[in-house]
Amino acid sequence: LRCHYCYITQCGKFAEKVPEFKYSPEIVGKALSQKRLGGVCLVNLCGSGETLLPPQMPAYIRAILEQGHYVSIVTNGTINKRFDEIAEFPKELRERIFFKFSYHFLELEKRKLFDRFFANIEKMKRAGCAFVLEMTPNDESIPRIPEIMKLARERLGAYCHITIARDDASPLHDRPMLTKLKKEDFYKTWGVFDSEMLRYKRTIYGEKRREFCYAGDWSINLNLGSGIMRQCYCSFYQQNIFENPEKPINFVPVGRRCLEPHCYNGHAFLTLGVIPELKAPTYAQIRNRVCDDGSEWLNESVKAFFSQKLRENNREYTAFEKFMHGLVWSRPRIFAGLAAARLGRGLKRIFSK
Repeated sequence: LRCHYCYITQCGKFAEKVPEFKYSPEIVGKALSQKRLGGVCLVNLCGSGETLLPPQMPAYIRAILEQGHYVSIVTNGTINKRFDEIAEFPKELRERIFFKFSYHFLELEKRKLFDRFFANIEKMKRAGCAFVLEMTPNDESIPRIPEIMKLARERLGAYCHITIARDDASPLHDRPMLTKLKKEDFYKTWGVFDSEMLRYKRTIYGEKRREFCYAGDWSINLNLGSGIMRQCYCSFYQQNIFENPEKPINFVPVGRRCLEPHCYNGHAFLTLGVIPELKAPTYAQIRNRVCDDGSEWLNESVKAFFSQKLRENNREYTAFEKFMHGLVWSRPRIFAGLAAARLGRGLKRIFSK
């Protein structure tokens, strides 16, 4: 697909090749064991483009599921073969899969892929997987909103959820909204979808986070191809966690030193609770829909897992530990060794039962 609003399009990355994977699925599975991570985790897989393009993706997905984790897969829903392969996984594994199907209405229409797209969603639903239909709002699609809503409801029993597109090509590097509309007009226009996701993102988009954030400890950003783990999208600290799967992982939180202008993917991080004191709906609430026939997009297993908060399963820092964290990372050259030893506490769960 060639969606005009995609960050791949904005940054001219369509010429890039399908990524290579340095480590085998077996090594990745071992490196992401519950013992090493500290519990059952939510692992979200999102590619720079279509996540399921690499033919080896089902093998990696299965390797992670076999460790007992839950796996979320961001996809445009068009690669039939991958869904056929995943549908053959054991039932116990399929019930811990969540698909985020991106509803690229204009491109699906242009390429006559509506039937394939919705057939793959139905296939995964019958296989027992959880899913969500999510649309990236864009100005060009506004005249088609009635058709977009009608098709989603006819095929899946409910309207799609709505996120917020960001301008990744902005020279200001503040990740503003990708729209020519005024903010109030944007929210009024797309508010007709009655999306809990959009309602929540409206409250956090553009708001600089200055609270103590546990990203890097309770959540991480991991490159599946290289094994490089970072704290979040911006990071003071990184390590290769696939190179030696027996070696403990140092989990170091971002704290109050987030380098991003705002938490633009806070619909995941903040609802899961990387900043515990922030009031937010659960991840299940912004992902689920109740259909016209009473069924739901999230199955029971995924719904229960997505309804938790990270603070329920992880130890919060004391005021002194937070103070020391700020002191260490404000003087990284002096205290780098101390940070790894004192604050990288090894076997720390990301998101556990």
